[in-house]
Amino acid sequence: MMVNTIKQEKTILEALSLLDKLSTDNMLTLFVVDQDARLIGSLTDGDIRRYLVKGGNLYDKVIEAAHKNCTYIESEWIDNVRFLRSLRDKGLRRVPVLDKDHHIREIYDLVNFKSHLPIDAVLMAGGKGERLRPLTEKIPKPLVKVGDKCIIDYNIDRLIEFGVKHINVTVNYLKEQLQEHFAILRNGIKVETVEEPKFLGTIGSILFVKEFYNDTILLMNSDLFTNIDFEDFYLHFKEHDAMMSVAAIPYNVSIPFGILDLDGRNIKGLLEKPKYNYYANGGIYLIKCDALDLIPKDEVFNATDLIEKLIAQGERVIRYPLNGTWIDIGQYADLEKARILVKHLK
Repeated sequence: MMVNTIKQEKTILEALSLLDKLSTDNMLTLFVVDQDARLIGSLTDGDIRRYLVKGGNLYDKVIEAAHKNCTYIESEWIDNVRFLRSLRDKGLRRVPVLDKDHHIREIYDLVNFKSHLPIDAVLMAGGKGERLRPLTEKIPKPLVKVGDKCIIDYNIDRLIEFGVKHINVTVNYLKEQLQEHFAILRNGIKVETVEEPKFLGTIGSILFVKEFYNDTILLMNSDLFTNIDFEDFYLHFKEHDAMMSVAAIPYNVSIPFGILDLDGRNIKGLLEKPKYNYYANGGIYLIKCDALDLIPKDEVFNATDLIEKLIAQGERVIRYPLNGTWIDIGQYADLEKARILVKHLK
């Protein structure tokens, strides 16, 4: 039985003892279950105090003090993310996930996790990082340090913070170092390394992932330094029912001259110091699993190729505006920028 569940026949005193043990983890909620381990209520230290003030006894059964109509999520629900966000906004700290028989499958932590996203993540880490040589001659670029952590670990840790449980890293160049790096669990999550037999572009190696557990895949370059809100990215993707979403970086171009508006050699007018606003590809994508059928096997294939194929077939491809931190660590100047920035981040 899970450490923060308690059987209905246990006493209030036993519940207090269990809550005391859980207090170091801020897990101050117990979920009360019946003899068949089905959820029947929740119990907090506040529930117990109110029960005792009304004349309850420490040796009464916990079911007497429990909150019978507690909030829960059913695992069969297709999309719980928006509901979870509303619960977090209301201050709920834990919410149980139930199967069809009302048994608790797991308990979502809404305090230490930013979300619980039903996605698989694939990080591309097979490149040679040639623009960062000689730094990357003996170490793969994803393992280059930014502050006290490797570049890739910022992305792995952020995905875990958003409740992503299935994370794959495709490896090629100096693959042994990455395989060793992820040989141990990271915050309780096993990061799987997927060997790319040859360079297959920025998405071709995704076909070597053995299994996907969700209908949505997050694909991203492993050498990005970003604080993208993966939950907001996902909800935007679901809201617009797209086949693929591209995280897009605002890019502004200012021309410090007056520009001629031409029709052949004829001047139609003047544009004085115009400013143009564009969106650049941020190298982070959400993709429906069905889209993977368009990726050819054993061929170099890029994420941009998939975008073009989907558009040609009339599928919906959207952009998600990323307005936070985003650095593509491709050159020394980018690396130094990230190293300076990380000193000012928590």
